[in-house]
Amino acid sequence: MIATGCSAGSAGRASGGTAAATVSDAPASSGAPATTGAPATTGAPATTAPAAAATARARGTGTGTETTAGTTHGGTAACPTRYLNARPGVSQGAAGSVYQVIDFTNISKTACTLYGYPGVSLAGGSPVRQIGPAATRNTITPPTLVTLAPGATGNALLRITNAGNYPAEQCHPTAAQYLQVYPPGQTTPIYVAYSSTACAGTVGILSVSTVQPGAGSAS
Repeated sequence: MIATGCSAGSAGRASGGTAAATVSDAPASSGAPATTGAPATTGAPATTAPAAAATARARGTGTGTETTAGTTHGGTAACPTRYLNARPGVSQGAAGSVYQVIDFTNISKTACTLYGYPGVSLAGGSPVRQIGPAATRNTITPPTLVTLAPGATGNALLRITNAGNYPAEQCHPTAAQYLQVYPPGQTTPIYVAYSSTACAGTVGILSVSTVQPGAGSAS
């Protein structure tokens, strides 16, 4: 699935790298691009979200409904990929990283739920392929069940470390044109147009938080 919504808010830039949210046409490949491994890895980087991350989240507007972790909400089913539109929200750059909000909007006519971590990686090329490792999980904020009514939005916060922080022979810097985003618990990705520099080697430069209620966009 290709995200066609436009980005909102200001795009953050870290020194030596670019992470400007953009909108473009669908990837050239008509087939499913190759991916590696599970949608998200299970590592837990010891990272405390700085003020930049708090700023990106603070600009959001609450439209989702939060319930306690591990519960259901009136038997509401999980949101399948086809029910969702994903787009980049606000971003903030700080200390060699970009903190990028990813908004998930329920475009169906049925309420559904999001719980846990999306699987996120950078992607590019023709055909489009995943570049480098998928995002590890930032476990500072525990998962909560987010119920999305039709038209409501939830968001996750993605940290992208500047690829220029690593030696080129270790990182293998490669241009990326998309975020490959798996909604929590789903195996079909959404491709969000996004320009950045990925590490095609074994260096992991991404970490992602759990989905929270509300939109991260400034609009």
